[in-house]
Amino acid sequence: MKLIVLLLSGIVFCSAVFPTQDDELAKSIERGKMVYSENCISCHMGTGEGVTATFPPLAKSDYFMENPENGIKAVKFGLMGKIKVNGVEYDNMMPSPGLGNDEIADVMNYIMNSWGNSSEKKMITEKMVEAVEEKK
Repeated sequence: MKLIVLLLSGIVFCSAVFPTQDDELAKSIERGKMVYSENCISCHMGTGEGVTATFPPLAKSDYFMENPENGIKAVKFGLMGKIKVNGVEYDNMMPSPGLGNDEIADVMNYIMNSWGNSSEKKMITEKMVEAVEEKK
């Protein structure tokens, strides 16, 4: 019995001391929700559906989910010119919201895990955002 109690105590201690990626992803998603609410919601709407032919959807977006680097670039540098999302062409301008790499990673994780999107527990990190460069 003492062995079981000791083993369970060790598991609880380790889970508290060594957070898993799932915990980190959940925290990032929660922070990203705040970033989204402050910077993105007015155009892309509360459920990520956007406005057809004006602001592209983020919910179930092929443009975004098939290549997350597209989203990172759009948030990091802004976006201008034609893009096609879920078969609909958009030609509008999105200014860079001026977020830090950590905030970009958080909002990306929120978007990639909301409204029917699934990153399959793959996490966008600050270092990944930092590595994305603007095309000249």
